[in-house]
Amino acid sequence: IPELHCEMDDEDDDSDDWNEVEEMDQPLAVCLFCPRGFGAISDAISHCKKDHLFDLYKLRTRFNMDCFSFIKLVNYIRIHHPEPSVLMDSMELVWEDEEYMKPVHEDDPWLMFDIDDLEVSLPKMSIGNNGFHVVNAENGCVTLSEQHFTELQRTIQTLTMQVQEKDVVLEGVLQDMEVMRGATQHLLGNSKCSESAEPLLERGDHVRTDSYRKAILENQATMAGKSVLDLGCGTGILSMFAASAGALRVVGIDQSDIIYHAMDIIRENHLSLKIQLVKGRLEDTNLPIEKVDVIVSEWMGYFLLFEGMLDSVIYARDHYLSPGGLLLPNRCSISLLGVADLARYGELVGFWSDVYGYRMSCLQREVVREPMVEVISEEKVVTDTCLLTQLDLYTCTIDSVDFTADFELRVTKNNTLTALAGFFDVFFDLPCHVSFTTGPHKPPTHWKQTIFFLDEPIPVKLGECLK
Repeated sequence: IPELHCEMDDEDDDSDDWNEVEEMDQPLAVCLFCPRGFGAISDAISHCKKDHLFDLYKLRTRFNMDCFSFIKLVNYIRIHHPEPSVLMDSMELVWEDEEYMKPVHEDDPWLMFDIDDLEVSLPKMSIGNNGFHVVNAENGCVTLSEQHFTELQRTIQTLTMQVQEKDVVLEGVLQDMEVMRGATQHLLGNSKCSESAEPLLERGDHVRTDSYRKAILENQATMAGKSVLDLGCGTGILSMFAASAGALRVVGIDQSDIIYHAMDIIRENHLSLKIQLVKGRLEDTNLPIEKVDVIVSEWMGYFLLFEGMLDSVIYARDHYLSPGGLLLPNRCSISLLGVADLARYGELVGFWSDVYGYRMSCLQREVVREPMVEVISEEKVVTDTCLLTQLDLYTCTIDSVDFTADFELRVTKNNTLTALAGFFDVFFDLPCHVSFTTGPHKPPTHWKQTIFFLDEPIPVKLGECLK
């Protein structure tokens, strides 16, 4: 009978030898500031903190560093050899240039470390042989050794730093909650159209987001291998659509603090290698990419142009879009129609003509002068629709928002006209065409409709033309 166990022993020996060779082949994590090498990156990080006073955790917290920023930091240090104190005192990211994405040392273990795994560690306290520090107690007083006292101070300092950092994070979360609470109260608060607002909460974001999703994912050939700029990226949902459609690289920018949540969302969905997020105003920021093949943005405001960011889209197009590149969306239109709603007119306009027996005409004029943003039910529409203007985003300019347009509305039913309502349509002219409307004849959206009340209601008859 063959002695199989001997062969297995030989194999085990060979396996052990192979493991030893494999371990020997693994490069050492060389300190960022001295020639000393370490078998584990965690030991190298601890060494940098202890011997060079370089606290990577503090830097990550100060600059909210992601994996890209960490890689650039490592390569920046390898190239310029700055003093650790200079980096620790820095209040700006001096290593943010794109050139620092190129590795200085091949197979550098520092570049393979996931900075998201970095946690602050408490200093280890040396203890006696029995597992405890030796203290003296006499007459109600406790005497500590100098070493024990120093270590306790260091531990307290570290814990205090942790609490302060958590307080900053908590304060940011509380502020975000206040913003969201205020937005919800504004949406559902004093308005009489709460019943119309409830379906808006359920479907409003779906209409616009699903349209962008279809435009990107159903036209993957336009995204595959391309570079994409997500302007006003918000939560990063459009960036993730682009990455899922095969984009080679996506850069998202937003000046709101929501981008910090977006960074967490990107990491949570394991897309950090494809998507890079930048906080700031586009016009004041140097993006980490010179040109892009696609610009995607949900930039539209109420009635398309109220509080919108068309100027930023035009700036991005003129400065970052490659020749022949794509804009998503690429075309928008603004339309107008007539509305009959005497009840709503009485609540908002007529109310001021008799306030407990007193006239307040000045406030009535203010209400008429300011447009209202509301959801109109389709049965309140009493005219056809008139197209006021179209915007081609490939060619429009800042001056395009300053326009006048004649309109002509054909009355579709006998009624009393109380307001004109404006809305807009959005188009993605791609091989697989996608569009959506904010008009009252389709499910409501985030933008609702923009209402312009008349000074006085006007009786209208079927077939009449309003100009």
